[in-house]
Amino acid sequence: MGKIVLSLRNVGVRFKLSGKGAQQAYNQPLKGITLDIRAGETLGVLGANGAGKSTLLKIMSGALQPDTGELINHGVNVALLALQAGFDSNLSGRDNALFGGMLLGYTRREVTLRLDEINAYAELGDYFDEPVRNYSSGMASRLGFAISTIISPDVLLIDEVLSVGDAHFKQKAERTMLQKIASGQTVVLVSHSRGQIANLCDRCVILNNGELIEGENLDDTLKRYDQIMQRQ
Repeated sequence: MGKIVLSLRNVGVRFKLSGKGAQQAYNQPLKGITLDIRAGETLGVLGANGAGKSTLLKIMSGALQPDTGELINHGVNVALLALQAGFDSNLSGRDNALFGGMLLGYTRREVTLRLDEINAYAELGDYFDEPVRNYSSGMASRLGFAISTIISPDVLLIDEVLSVGDAHFKQKAERTMLQKIASGQTVVLVSHSRGQIANLCDRCVILNNGELIEGENLDDTLKRYDQIMQRQ
């Protein structure tokens, strides 16, 4: 087992509901979540829509502060890869790639030397120099994936991005993920695809009604997930 790189301790998040039809004042997607992420592991996160999976990744990335509990970052840089997450829609793909790499701790020169490689992987062609607001969701996801693939963070958080795009890019992304996993990249993967979690992850957890569920091993957790989904 690798060393612990991220720790969540009794993390809770709640959002105020303002709609007239709301039955309660707050929604609490995460309740008392305690979880350790270890170097080199690939952790899958499963759960129904609205279970708090994306909120959990935002907490891990530091983009969202918990209402209770704490996130402890043990000295690693973390990148959240979600559809257009962190992109400035008025800037070009090239500029977003440049800033994205610098936010991961690389120098401007280091990132500049990798820009052509990022564009080639993302398959954007001339669109690399167009504003991201003109991108389709698939193009934005390819750009985000390329940035995090070519300029690797210590911990890569992936929110459903492997499920977006054409079949060719999905296969390419999964091949790349397998290579990164084999090289020891630490990955936390949110996916609706049970098969994707089973193929790529060595551990997984379930978010259900704000609580974290984990079985004795990957297969046991996947069986619990199947049971939860059958009841819903």
